[in-house]
Amino acid sequence: MFKTYEKYIIKNFTTKFITISFVFLSLIIILSILDEISFFKNLDINFLFPYFLTILGSPITLFEIFPFIFLLSTQFLFYDLFRTEELNLLKKNGLDNLKIIKVLFFLSIFIGIFNILIFYNISSILKFQYSNIKNNLSKDNKYLAMVTDSGLWIKDEINDKKFIIKSSYIKGNFLSETVINEFNNDFQLIRTIQSKKIDISKNNWVIFEPKITNKNVSNESKDYIILSTNFNVEKINNLFSNISTLDLIKLFNLKKDFDNLGYSSDEIEIHLLKLFTMPLFYGILTILSSIIMFNFSKDKSLLIHIIFGILMSVIIYYITFIFSSLGNNGKIPIYLSIFFPLIIISLITIIGLVNINEKKINSFNNYFFC
Repeated sequence: MFKTYEKYIIKNFTTKFITISFVFLSLIIILSILDEISFFKNLDINFLFPYFLTILGSPITLFEIFPFIFLLSTQFLFYDLFRTEELNLLKKNGLDNLKIIKVLFFLSIFIGIFNILIFYNISSILKFQYSNIKNNLSKDNKYLAMVTDSGLWIKDEINDKKFIIKSSYIKGNFLSETVINEFNNDFQLIRTIQSKKIDISKNNWVIFEPKITNKNVSNESKDYIILSTNFNVEKINNLFSNISTLDLIKLFNLKKDFDNLGYSSDEIEIHLLKLFTMPLFYGILTILSSIIMFNFSKDKSLLIHIIFGILMSVIIYYITFIFSSLGNNGKIPIYLSIFFPLIIISLITIIGLVNINEKKINSFNNYFFC
């Protein structure tokens, strides 16, 4: 199925990718455990619990730096090929630069598909459990907001009163078709407020034309009332911003719920598009890293090439981040925010490929001994 040189490149690249991933995962765990220990220092829990939470939350962080890992894996693969002169041996047997890059490109796409379908889903599920545990132990666990297919649900507590709020529709700074149930500390219903329009731009909600039902008075009507809450439109938006805790199925379901509710699903759609284009992005980064290493010469050390590769990855990250932000804010179309950076990077890669196939590779012996 695979030729000998293809098997060799696949084995070596995969080994380096797994090794570098474990190194970075270890670093992530070491750095994260300090924050978790600090968070739980005043809580009466088992001393192993922070370590358990760190393990739950670390894989999704590793997923976010996979582009950088692909770049480093490619660079260290070529470093070994140069060091052992195996690249020259492969070229003497008729293997040109483009064939090597083609193998790495399709291998990166295959690993990328695996990362999205398997690793991302598992990591997001673990992150979801991590977030739930942290929220339950947090001082803010009495506040909650979530979206279901029936609408927006909010749990709130203020001044010894509890609120269960259900709204059918949200747009901009306003809730529509909203029912607010107010309870005392014993969770006995005090009153119910119904309104077709509520301004939630501030924590003090302005409820227009409310219909109020309580123990003593039924169907009380006013032009508007003010209700103090812990929520405003910005806080509600922030509660939905951590979509990395949702696997692909939950993302699709949440997008559907948001669309039915009238809530903007742009951020979810951009996140999904980024996930689905990620394998191609990995492949392009691998090609760019290969181009960098094909210019490996005695005048430039490996460290310089790695630093240049890191700098390039940072530039690419900020380009994609800026366009994603513009898409999230509605400044540019969603598809343009995802595909325009990809097209630009692809064009740069094509230019590099045209030039690289004309170049000859200096041997590693010349690099060290000439």
